[in-house]
Amino acid sequence: MLRLLILLVVASFGWPVAPPAVVRPFDPPAQRWLPGHRGVDIAASPSAVIRSAGAGTVLFAGPVAGRGVVTVGHAGGLRTTYEPVTASVRVGAVVVRGDPLGRLEAGHVGCAQAACLHWGLRQGQLYFDPLLLLGLGRVRLLPVDQAR
Repeated sequence: MLRLLILLVVASFGWPVAPPAVVRPFDPPAQRWLPGHRGVDIAASPSAVIRSAGAGTVLFAGPVAGRGVVTVGHAGGLRTTYEPVTASVRVGAVVVRGDPLGRLEAGHVGCAQAACLHWGLRQGQLYFDPLLLLGLGRVRLLPVDQAR
C-alpha cells in the first residue's frame, strides 16, 4: 500500500521551474528550532515562470518579510512553498500541476546565482525534502513519538 501511495505522489508532481538545477539541497536541522535549510534552492533566470508542482489550492500569495511567497495546499495535508515569487494567483485559486503561480524575483539569500527559487514541502509542522515529490529526495525517518 505504501509503495502505491509513493507512486501516486511521484506521478502527480513535477518541477516548479525548468530546467531544474538544484544548487542547494535540503538540509534539515537536528531539532525543529535550530537553523537549517528547509527546502531546496533551484537556480533559474530572474522573471522565470514558477509553476505549481501539483494540483491543489493556493493558501497564501503575498509578501513575507519583503519577499513574495506562494503556498499551495495539496491532498494529504501537504503544502508546497515557492519564494521569492511575484504571485499571479490569488488565495483560493484552484491549480493543477504546471499552472503558473507567478514569476521568480531576482536575488535570494544564500544563492550565488542571479535568481533562485526556494521550494519547500511540509506536512503539519514537519518539513520534508520536496524532491521526494519527484521520487528523488532522501527519505527522512522520524522517531515514532514525533511522527504526528
